[in-house]
Amino acid sequence: MQTSENVERTMPRYYAQRAAEYERVFDKPHRQADIATLKAWLRDQFAGRRVLEVATGTGFWLPEATTDCTAWHGTDLNPEVLAVARQKPLDFGRVQFSLANAYALAASVPGADFDAAFAGLWFSHVPKGRRSEWLDQLHACLQPGARVVLIDNRYIEGDSTPVTRFDAEGNGYQRRSLSDGSRHEVMKNFPRPAEFEALLGGRPFEFRELDYFWTLVYER
Repeated sequence: MQTSENVERTMPRYYAQRAAEYERVFDKPHRQADIATLKAWLRDQFAGRRVLEVATGTGFWLPEATTDCTAWHGTDLNPEVLAVARQKPLDFGRVQFSLANAYALAASVPGADFDAAFAGLWFSHVPKGRRSEWLDQLHACLQPGARVVLIDNRYIEGDSTPVTRFDAEGNGYQRRSLSDGSRHEVMKNFPRPAEFEALLGGRPFEFRELDYFWTLVYER
């Protein structure tokens, strides 16, 4: 059985291998209403803002989310997924990408120059014991009062990939397969609002649940 540290190390390779097929997860017909709602909502959230995105992946949300932004800096650890993101119909006068470790953003990203941050379907992969660490170093890259926007999956019995085990810290794990037949264990957590109350230390926040996704918005 892998430890959380081992899974953290192997997950980037899994997503690199999955780059060409990743966006199939968004093809489920019953999720299309949620996805359309989120795309329009993201466009409004980032209008006129300079945005730092964590774990950009293949850039699924970018064509809509970047429409009215002032600037967008997408980051990811994997060049394979950013290569897919660069093929999206984007305004590359405002949108740029760089390789960056999501837990060490300041090393790769200009400091404190952003008034918004976004992470889509990333927070669920952050170990519970590293959530505060991750948020603290993200906040260090943002201006005071910057808007932070997270979106991720809800767990829906019978629709979501089952969680096959939990570790001592309470992190959940799923077993996934790729089209090449390889099998992978991936950390996947499904947080509740009370967890954000504790994590954000009294900051006001808005947590909303759609049918298949959740959203979180707060100010740095």
